[in-house]
Amino acid sequence: MTGYILDSSVRRVGDGRVLIGGSPLILLRLTAAGADLIDRIERGDPITGGTKTIALLDRLLDAGVVHPQYLSHHSIGPSPADVTVVVPAHHASRDALGDIVDACSNTAGVIIVDDASPHPVAPIPGATVVRREVNGGPGAARMTGLQHVPGATRYVAFVDTDVILGDGWLDPLLAHFADPAVALVAPRVASAGEATETARLVRYELSRSPLDLGPAAARVRAGSRVSYVPAAAILCRLSALEEIGGFDSTLRFGEDVDLVWRLDECGWRVRYEPASVVHHRPRRTTGTWIRQRASYGGSAAALAERHPGALAPVRVSGWSAASWAAVVGGWPIIGAATAAFTTALLARKLRAVPDGPRLALRLAGLGHLYAGRSLASGLTREWWPLTAAAAMVSKRGRRAALLAVVVPALLDWRADRPNLDPVTYTALRLLDDVSYGTGVIMGSARARSVAALRPDFRSWPKSGARSPRPVAR
Repeated sequence: MTGYILDSSVRRVGDGRVLIGGSPLILLRLTAAGADLIDRIERGDPITGGTKTIALLDRLLDAGVVHPQYLSHHSIGPSPADVTVVVPAHHASRDALGDIVDACSNTAGVIIVDDASPHPVAPIPGATVVRREVNGGPGAARMTGLQHVPGATRYVAFVDTDVILGDGWLDPLLAHFADPAVALVAPRVASAGEATETARLVRYELSRSPLDLGPAAARVRAGSRVSYVPAAAILCRLSALEEIGGFDSTLRFGEDVDLVWRLDECGWRVRYEPASVVHHRPRRTTGTWIRQRASYGGSAAALAERHPGALAPVRVSGWSAASWAAVVGGWPIIGAATAAFTTALLARKLRAVPDGPRLALRLAGLGHLYAGRSLASGLTREWWPLTAAAAMVSKRGRRAALLAVVVPALLDWRADRPNLDPVTYTALRLLDDVSYGTGVIMGSARARSVAALRPDFRSWPKSGARSPRPVAR
């Protein structure tokens, strides 16, 4: 049985006929039938109706305003027996591979692709081992695995060797394929560490892992709250992969993000389903951790070239950028006046909306605050060399750098309450940002492109228009 829930961002305005929320932000004026549908979703009623109801549900799903909630994973969609699992492996331990095979014993089969490991993977009971003689990276290994998937298979799961699978991890993902538009579903990838462990990196990963996308379900697409999913563990419709040609084997990193965005561009749906949780073994040494973060950043240039506009390091209103620039430059009154002016402009756009002025004040205020965090992220990540140079030559530069480093970190520390003192947390977060940003800069230099470093100063969104935010990692 399928139900629906509203995204936590959704707010109903005035008489309930205006809805704002989703990701990216969208404002919808509802008809009487649309308002009745939202009422039923809020009450948790079963949703039935004709083509108009289905069309509205599709629009709300695509906007990230509502999410499907499958009350029974076993009565709809395919079963684990319809899934073949592909595991790309390089330098993988036999124990890790054996654990994955055991966790997938109820599937149609497991294919381990040995990506030219120095010591070939030995046969493992319950799995087929395929060896590549030349190392091509995870994308190429997954494509090799696809070539060996049996013809009767309709669904393929990809699992990395540093992932720990739990019982029943496939069931919540499979339910989504009752929707014929769904091409890929990803579980939540939580850190395998324990909060009581002494290693600081492990405790940091528990709250700041780039693979853990949080507890809220989402429609996945570039510029949204969940703009990508990692291929550490994903479940795919084979026909959708065949339609777009699968993974780009030329990409060593970022091939999973590229796959998700190409599926979305072709009209397929990609879902993030945190009801299924798998665990990822975190890096244990500072050196390997830094290299991991830099490798993530190193994929940005290639992704920015393939998907123009999807990977701007900062994507905020030009008005917000001007307002914050004035504050940092020592003209807070001008900054406040700019912010007030944009609020008035937005209120004028929303004058036909019930309670438009108050809504405009809320949206503009939150927009400027989020813009400040986005700008701070750019200053400590992709643009950190410029920030460091400004801090060395200017008192205002030092103040801006200090605020960009400390304020967002302390806000997140307070919200997440990690098992770390705030100084250590802030220091590791800065190292995290600088490592990723260095990867972006080095990748951009190799590609001779600034696309991944260029900001996008957009204007306020129109009613019904999308308001994207940058990819996090």
